Order: sequence, then structure tokens, then C-alpha cells
Amino acid sequence: MDLKLKDVAELLNVSEATVRRWISDGKIPYYRLNQQLRFNRSEIESWLLSSKQEGEFAAFNDETSFGSHQFGLFRAIYRGGVYRDILGHTKEEVIRNSMSLIAEHLHLDAEVITELLLDREQLMPTSLANGVGVPHTRDFLLQESYDVVSVVFPKDPIEYGALDGQPVDMLFFLFACDDKRHLHLLAKLAHLGSKPENLAFLRHRPEKEDLLDYIKKWEVGLKPVREFAVSH
Repeated sequence: MDLKLKDVAELLNVSEATVRRWISDGKIPYYRLNQQLRFNRSEIESWLLSSKQEGEFAAFNDETSFGSHQFGLFRAIYRGGVYRDILGHTKEEVIRNSMSLIAEHLHLDAEVITELLLDREQLMPTSLANGVGVPHTRDFLLQESYDVVSVVFPKDPIEYGALDGQPVDMLFFLFACDDKRHLHLLAKLAHLGSKPENLAFLRHRPEKEDLLDYIKKWEVGLKPVREFAVSH
């Protein structure tokens, strides 16, 4: 899936000027097609999952505008639920045990979706650093008009192959209904997981109602986007 500059700015919730700055600084993957900037969906996903862009999420503080997606994460978690103290000593065990509960709720085949999730992990660990993982599949999309994020707190932290070397103690299973919404939620989760105050709250393993209340307030607090004048 090829994305335009406008698409990436909207999905990452920053101004086009910010994306251009990232390009100039060599911080985001892109290519040109007929002299037009283009971005590969898979490369942007990998970029979001890597630690290279960690500091760039400071841009969300001043530039974020979600429009109709303002409460996208709140709605997705509302549908997906919160699961605590999931057993497992390895990533595979925790994913399998999680999907034995989550798949039925989503009317999915637990074995099939588990294998798709594990196949994705073999390509690249879906860790966002700071002990946060976002398991998702490579190509599977929900056949619905909505997205789902199921939050899982393993009973014990697990080795995840994260780039920062930290074990993972919270997982956000992401199931979107289209590619753009997938990247939008992935970017939002990366932003959420980059803030120490959010991580401190999440490590209390909140109940669903408390987590939803926190996420809604957090999304409300994200500020409108501004286009910055470019100096000549």
C-alpha cells in the first residue's frame, strides 16, 4: 500500500511540515514516484515499531489533531476489553493464552489468528519499547466497520525481542478494519507508550472502566495540529 505525504501526516497526526523535516533529517523511510513523495505502508509500520523514532513522538504534544478519530483508541479498547494476569513464560505462550480468550469475543478462529500473530512476530518483534508490545497480523483485517484493541497484562513480564532489550509487561492486540486505521492506531499506541506518566498508570494494571476513563481523558488532552511556516 502506497501512501502520500498527506496520508502519512494524517495517520501520524503531525503537520506535513513535520513529515518533510523528518525526511530532510533522514528519520522516516520514503521514496519518490514521478517526483512525488510516497511512503510504503510496511516500512512506516516498521519505523513506528523501531526505537529510531522514539524522540519524534514529542511532536504529538503540540501538533496532534484526530478529528473524527479523536476517540479512536478509546472506542477500540471499549470493544476489545482488558485481560489481566494472563499466564505464559514465553511470548508464544502468552499470545496463545490471550487469543484463547480474545478470539471468541471477536468471533474469530483462535488457532488461525494465533498463527497469523506468531508469523508476524517472526518477521519483526512488535514491541514499541518501554515494556509495551502491540501484537498484530501482517495482512488480516477485521470484516467489520470498526477497530479493536484488546489490552493484555501478562502475569509475569516476558522476553519479547524488543530493540531496547526490556521484557514486555503489557500488550495491546491490534485488529483494524483497514490499513490506514491500523497505522493510525499503531501511531497512537506508540505515542501513548512513549510517555512515562502513561506507563506508570498502565503498570497498575487498571480495570477496563478505569483504563477507558484514562484513555478518554488522554485523547481529549491531545492538542490541535498546526502547520508551521517554512523559512526561506
